[in-house]
Amino acid sequence: MVDLNPVTPDLEDRLRAALPADAFRPPEPRFFEEPRGRYHGSAGLIVAPRTVEEVAAIITACNAARVPLVPYGGGTGLVGGQVVEGDMNPVVLTLERMTAIRAVYPDENVLVAEAGAILADVQAAAEGAGRLFPLSLAAEGSARIGGNLATNAGGTGVLRYGNARDLCLGLEAVLPDGQIWHGLTRLRKNNTGYDLKNLLIGSEGTLGVITAAALKLFPKPAETGAAMFVVPSPQAALGLLSLVRDQMGEGISAFELMHRMGFDFLTEKLPDIRQPFDPAPDWTVLIELGLARGLDPQEALMQLFEAALEQGLATDGLIAQSEAQRAEFWAVREQIPEANRRIGSVSSHDISVPLGALPEFIARGDEVIATLGEFRINCFGHVGDGNLHYNVFPMPGKTRADHDNQRDAIKAAVHDLVHELGGSVSAEHGVGRLKVADLQRYSDPAKLSAMRAIKAALDPHGIMNPGVILPLDG
Repeated sequence: MVDLNPVTPDLEDRLRAALPADAFRPPEPRFFEEPRGRYHGSAGLIVAPRTVEEVAAIITACNAARVPLVPYGGGTGLVGGQVVEGDMNPVVLTLERMTAIRAVYPDENVLVAEAGAILADVQAAAEGAGRLFPLSLAAEGSARIGGNLATNAGGTGVLRYGNARDLCLGLEAVLPDGQIWHGLTRLRKNNTGYDLKNLLIGSEGTLGVITAAALKLFPKPAETGAAMFVVPSPQAALGLLSLVRDQMGEGISAFELMHRMGFDFLTEKLPDIRQPFDPAPDWTVLIELGLARGLDPQEALMQLFEAALEQGLATDGLIAQSEAQRAEFWAVREQIPEANRRIGSVSSHDISVPLGALPEFIARGDEVIATLGEFRINCFGHVGDGNLHYNVFPMPGKTRADHDNQRDAIKAAVHDLVHELGGSVSAEHGVGRLKVADLQRYSDPAKLSAMRAIKAALDPHGIMNPGVILPLDG
């Protein structure tokens, strides 16, 4: 069990002496909330450093005083990693003032950004240099790149470009003892021992605070196109994915599966969103292509649809005829999480399974949930990389509060099935505080032992985001 102290007057005095007056923030509600409303945090002090040296001064002081520190990015995380409950009263370190795009190297396809930069601003900076930064997710207008890296965020472009981990060349970070790691390399080959960069990416603030990153850029696809195909089943969606890969190769940028329930929720909660089909089909796939100059994505999508129709992999489809229509297709997909939020899930699951097991998981998952009562299930996600958001909702007329006593049983049933099929109970959202027990239950013992050893070596006093990933008692 770690032995930590709340913020004391002595620590506050030390920090106020070391930092400028504008580095301190009032206790605004946003620092104590998370999007799903399941965790409510506390803080003894909220600090907003502007430089990596100020971050180092804060962490050095916290380490000496044995005071917990919680890094705070955009506050968009869905597993409670950005808030700490109870009476710890930690220092909350917000990166909201470290937002600079430090440099762009178009010829190298590299951009260097501070960790507090909003993801959409990173995308815009890349766009301004004639390049693409392909990390894209629903919260990109408020999520910060440091948090994206700390959670190894996924999003809609993983199929072609990879997770956040795959989009990073180097990091600048402050370790738990206050040392600054100057690892902001732009090298693509750097085989010099242990990979500290990839250790910090995905560590959710438990091994240090990322302060800047060198990010990979890509040439912008010269031609883009999108289509929505109606598929008869999840199995057919996998067949369609294989067909797209055979025909388009690396030209496929996204492949998203949506269930009818998602469209029903949009109708119920966001009726202004224009939907592509009436009535909504059971299963729909959103496909995006990014092709080289001289290739016609609409023609490619038409040929794909004809082949899919002939093979029984699609029964209907729409091909975007303009950029505006393409944006409408994506608005449908990107607003499903907001509709979910307004309905209020009983239990939400960010899972992945091997591609071939997706149809079995969906079928058996529905059967498992049916044994626990009457619920609505919205299953959607990045089927191209095996990641589904499998969310369980109350029936009309009821709320999630009516099923609070069933939430743990639902989560356990879904996660047990995922584990049985060789999957992961955390595909892209991270572990945070929500899934600490799941990690202990499903992870390999050797992995857990190694993780505890790494945590103890780098953060022996346990000050960094305590209770995230690993339990407080180790």
